[in-house]
Amino acid sequence: MIDDFLTGDLSDVEEAVRKAAAAEIMPRHRRLAAHEVDEKTGPHDLVTIADRLAEEHLAASLTALLPGSVVVGEEGVHVDPAGADGLHGDAPVWIVDPVDGTRQFVRGEAGFCTLVALALRGEILASWTYAPVLDELAVAVRGAGATLNGAPIRSGSPAPDAELRIAMSHPDYTTPEQKRALLGLAVPGVDARPCGSAGLEYLGVARGDLDAVAFSWELPWDHAAGLLLVTEAGGAHLTLAGEPFRITGGNVLPFTAARDEATARRIRELLS
Repeated sequence: MIDDFLTGDLSDVEEAVRKAAAAEIMPRHRRLAAHEVDEKTGPHDLVTIADRLAEEHLAASLTALLPGSVVVGEEGVHVDPAGADGLHGDAPVWIVDPVDGTRQFVRGEAGFCTLVALALRGEILASWTYAPVLDELAVAVRGAGATLNGAPIRSGSPAPDAELRIAMSHPDYTTPEQKRALLGLAVPGVDARPCGSAGLEYLGVARGDLDAVAFSWELPWDHAAGLLLVTEAGGAHLTLAGEPFRITGGNVLPFTAARDEATARRIRELLS
């Protein structure tokens, strides 16, 4: 069933992602009322009415496209953590972050996106990264490459001896141990900055505008879509243990995703 779905016309998924953004996100961009923004775990972890309604919209449309599939979404799992169990089941699972970069969205900026990935038994099979304000839609299908607005993209490799441009977890949101690991990036030849929307940073790596990301958290909705996008564009990802990142959890953090395998290995060594 899943093979037939993946080799068929996936434009219906693109349309579902676009429709959710058009119906629930963009009408509220720069129009949010104070009561439509809430804190989850703290002042830097926000959720809006757009996040909740867009996830509901996507859950309904995506499961209708693939009967028998389930949804693991950021907002649903926040309400009911048992919802994450779908990642470990035998049904195809849609991994959804309705608004990745909620802080940017709340501030009325353009740097946010909707992330959708399709996985089965821990393997990411396809992904969609949609930045509605920027009108950019990146799609990746396992073994079939990556595209941006329909055109193939390749991550390429950093120029020899060029300074590496890296987006990393903000030091304010890391444990002391993770801070020490991320300090490994504070060396000559590396230009590391705090990340914005994780999904858009992954897109930057996939298109070669950014050399790598280095992240210290493993929430699957933040990473699944971008990891496949980077991989299908020619890049690679490694955890601190030297293994590929697993969306089912249990990773040794931090981890990196980079334009090519050599860069991923170099950053992993710095993080070690």
